[in-house]
Amino acid sequence: MSHSSIKVSVPNKSIQATVKLVSSKSESNRALIINAVSGNKCTLHNLSEARDTQTMQRLLASNDVTLDVIDAGTTMRFLTAFTAISKRETIMTGTPRMCERPIGILAEALKSIGCDINYLQKEGFPPLSIKPYTGKLKNKITMQGDVSSQYISAVLMNAPLFEDGLIVELTGKIASRPYLDMTLVLMSHFGVQHEWVNNEIHIAGGQQYKVQEYTIESDWSGASYWYSIVALADENTSIELLGLKENSLQGDSVLVDIMQPLGVKSTFNERGVVLTKIPHQKEVSIDFTHCPDIAQTLSVIAAAKNIKLSLSGLESLRIKETDRIYAIQTELAKFGASMNEAEEGVFVVESDSFKIDNQIVDTYDDHRMAMAFAPLALVGEVIIVEPDVVKKSYPGYWNDLKSVGFAIINN
Repeated sequence: MSHSSIKVSVPNKSIQATVKLVSSKSESNRALIINAVSGNKCTLHNLSEARDTQTMQRLLASNDVTLDVIDAGTTMRFLTAFTAISKRETIMTGTPRMCERPIGILAEALKSIGCDINYLQKEGFPPLSIKPYTGKLKNKITMQGDVSSQYISAVLMNAPLFEDGLIVELTGKIASRPYLDMTLVLMSHFGVQHEWVNNEIHIAGGQQYKVQEYTIESDWSGASYWYSIVALADENTSIELLGLKENSLQGDSVLVDIMQPLGVKSTFNERGVVLTKIPHQKEVSIDFTHCPDIAQTLSVIAAAKNIKLSLSGLESLRIKETDRIYAIQTELAKFGASMNEAEEGVFVVESDSFKIDNQIVDTYDDHRMAMAFAPLALVGEVIIVEPDVVKKSYPGYWNDLKSVGFAIINN
């Protein structure tokens, strides 16, 4: 779909469907790094088709000095640590927006233990020059816990490359804890154990990743858009999402609990989860500290259903593909909704005069903006600019929407 915008509508607002979700990008990217550290001896099944994961695979297989991650933030962070610790001479770069996304916390932490990293342009930002270090890496690294869990995961997965093991000391509040837990559980699956004591994660020396198979779960972040569809559709809508687990490693599986007051019930079966519509509450408060990727979607749901939604824990949204807080505020305003900062760190979505009339939704080169706003077509026609951005995490999104009755017309 190469067109610059599409018009999205839904002729039938009662939907009965079964959907095979895209695989988890978060699990895929972690499994790929673990496999690379192991010497590519493991077998991975159901890897994500997301562009970020395809980029990770391509760059891990490349012998080029310059690795261009395009706009893949996870790939930038994971490969920075992997190449620095494994003594691979590398230049890490990406799109202009990627080079505006900070990486100094990770780079400085790696430098503090002996890695050779230099900034080629602006201090604290890509592009980076990484050279093989001399001597021996220190086995204790101190990192902020309240900015991005990906910095911490990036280091943890390389633990077998440290001769004397690794201690990661975390300072401040820990954000996105479920993503750290995902990293550590995957490491354990492949044979590397840890202890988490207070603010320190200890990984004993002498451990190596074992040859194992692993099947990637479906993507809970991708599921959020289907929760949105059920929330906005007619009463008798029912959507079954295949491949999701009730006991998931993914932080966004909190959707099961979070979406109940927003009007969606989750019922698990042996194939996945069935979503059905239930009454919603008028006011809801959610802390997104550990699940920031679903904040956009839930903001749109709340606006469309006239639910007063208080959101906290959004700090990391400023450094994503775009400034997501600004993007949500700007686009919701087009529909007569607001998202104002009621107190420091707490934003409130309200929408007494919400209306849809072919508004044009800008996507800011952000896949989640496109996918979060598209379900509004259940309320009225919307126009989504640059729909191709979904390739970053959910390449089949528009085709999946068509398969359940959405009408998508090139604009």
